[in-house]
Amino acid sequence: MKISAEKQQLIGVQTGFVESRDVQKAIRTVGQIAYAEPRLAYVTTKFEGYIEDLFVDYTGKLVEKGRPLFSVYSPELVSTQEEYLLALRAQKSLEQSTIGEVTASANTLLESAKWRLRLWDISDKQIAELERAGKITKTLNIYSPIRGYVVEKMALAGLKVMPGMNLYQIADLSTVWVLADVYEYEIPSIKIGQEATITLSYYPGEVFKGRVTYIYPYLTADTRTVKVRVELANSGEKLKPQMYANVELQSGYGKQLTVPEEAVLDAGNEQIVFVAHEGGYFEPRQVELGAKAQDRYIVLSGLSEGEKVVTSGNFLIDSESRLKSALSGMAGMGHGGGEKKESSQQQPQAPDSSHAKHSQHKH
Repeated sequence: MKISAEKQQLIGVQTGFVESRDVQKAIRTVGQIAYAEPRLAYVTTKFEGYIEDLFVDYTGKLVEKGRPLFSVYSPELVSTQEEYLLALRAQKSLEQSTIGEVTASANTLLESAKWRLRLWDISDKQIAELERAGKITKTLNIYSPIRGYVVEKMALAGLKVMPGMNLYQIADLSTVWVLADVYEYEIPSIKIGQEATITLSYYPGEVFKGRVTYIYPYLTADTRTVKVRVELANSGEKLKPQMYANVELQSGYGKQLTVPEEAVLDAGNEQIVFVAHEGGYFEPRQVELGAKAQDRYIVLSGLSEGEKVVTSGNFLIDSESRLKSALSGMAGMGHGGGEKKESSQQQPQAPDSSHAKHSQHKH
């Protein structure tokens, strides 16, 4: 359709260009600090017994790796220590034997007893101490497997413990996760390994850097979001689980053909852009678009580099284009209706049958 220069000025027509640009998209969302699950440790025993002494008796306490948490008395453990010491004495008394089978049998018994102790997570250091002392210990200390904070404590003095019972949970906070909520339509823009920028209102001016390590395979129905996991180093352990964080993810698409956001008219099942031509002519063009980055869309098809497109006034141009199409259609229908009317007037009418019968009767 053609629009005069005066009318273009009246409706405020402005134009932009279809251009190739290096496209970067920023996704901004919120998330929550969480424990890094591989850095959580449960403390359990593999034998039945009773807690004698608690050395770490409250949650929130920082414990070093190898620090004793509690001592436990176990009749099973006492019995196994006795077996080990007996096997050790037998092995020493028979090591000078000239009968090879006897020596081998003693060594096998000793290794078997040592193996049972190891199955119960008794360390080689503790076994060496048992050998050195040459006597059993009534209780055994259970040590922290990692450096971290006690976040759960179920252990109590005098508590009967069973194999596999969780007695402590310890969290290493040197690395944490941020679980960010990303809308489903933004997920295609996020990739594993992508850099993330984290800021918190608690630490104004501070910026933390992390990377996307996982995109969860399910949707939260209420919010229509997907959890994206960002992992980051927690220097100084400033970041505490359950803190809220602002998350920014940058997606790079490389050099892409783009069109200004203002040029796109969304017509429901299609997207239209008006291309401006010489002489005041405007062409509606159906386009296929990709991701939106800042104030531009990536063009997948329908436009070419350097084409001029309408960025302001396009809604009015579209309305006028539709109005002209409607009026043109109505004019065509009206012209066709006139022909039918004229044809109807020229069609001869059949004589009235009752009048014909009356005439015949009269003659």
